[in-house]
Amino acid sequence: EGGEMSDAPVLRRQEDAVLHLTLNRPKARNALNVATVLALREALQEAERDDGVRVLVLRGAGGHFCAGADIAEMATARMRLASNPNAIVELNAQFGELCAAFGASGRAVVAVLEGTVMGGGFGLACAADVTLAGESAVFRLPETSLGVVPAQIAPYLVERLGLSQARRLAVTGGRIDAQRALQIGLVHELHPDAALDAALARTLHEILQNAPQAVAATKALIAKARLHSPASMIQEAAEVFSRAALSAEGTEGQTAFLGKRKAHWMPQ
Repeated sequence: EGGEMSDAPVLRRQEDAVLHLTLNRPKARNALNVATVLALREALQEAERDDGVRVLVLRGAGGHFCAGADIAEMATARMRLASNPNAIVELNAQFGELCAAFGASGRAVVAVLEGTVMGGGFGLACAADVTLAGESAVFRLPETSLGVVPAQIAPYLVERLGLSQARRLAVTGGRIDAQRALQIGLVHELHPDAALDAALARTLHEILQNAPQAVAATKALIAKARLHSPASMIQEAAEVFSRAALSAEGTEGQTAFLGKRKAHWMPQ
């Protein structure tokens, strides 16, 4: 898709302002190896240099979203410890940087979840702005049952679910079905798998009604707001608002509203 080889770890397909990124290791339930992580980072970096890309959609091939880290690759890293004592640290940090990059992106990020959503895939879903799940989705945090720690995932669990639910999932191994995931706020919408494409189309239409620079600025402000009191952000928020209102985008939005027409960024 999108000119890439079908055996590429991540398939790319662009439809107007939407870039679809599909994890493409279906035989491994799209487990994240280094090649997949690097391909996702590269795709994100290229998208952020392209003003024509406003939304990123993350999905998995073969009926599964992502089974987490590739255990075979972890074993390979363990074998390199004699020559590189930081081999596992570096491998784990690469995934953390991936989640951080998607979480901090000024583009809107939508995750579409089916089948297995495990470990790192769980964390990547939590880093998205909008998460749509099919009824087949099953979520699990298997790290503690393997004697390891959901280290890079933990901040995104707390951010999405709050401390109480994150702790519960961590100590129980976090196996929940899609309905329960909806109830606790892990996913935003739940649909039959066959209806996911329609739900995605509606979500994309909603996102594309909004000005891209305003979306990016709002995401950045929200990210900062969770770490500061509202009173401490009054002046900064006012300055952010003023810059947006006086920008070309803000002028266009207000002019379009008063003229009862669509702003230029909206699908015509």
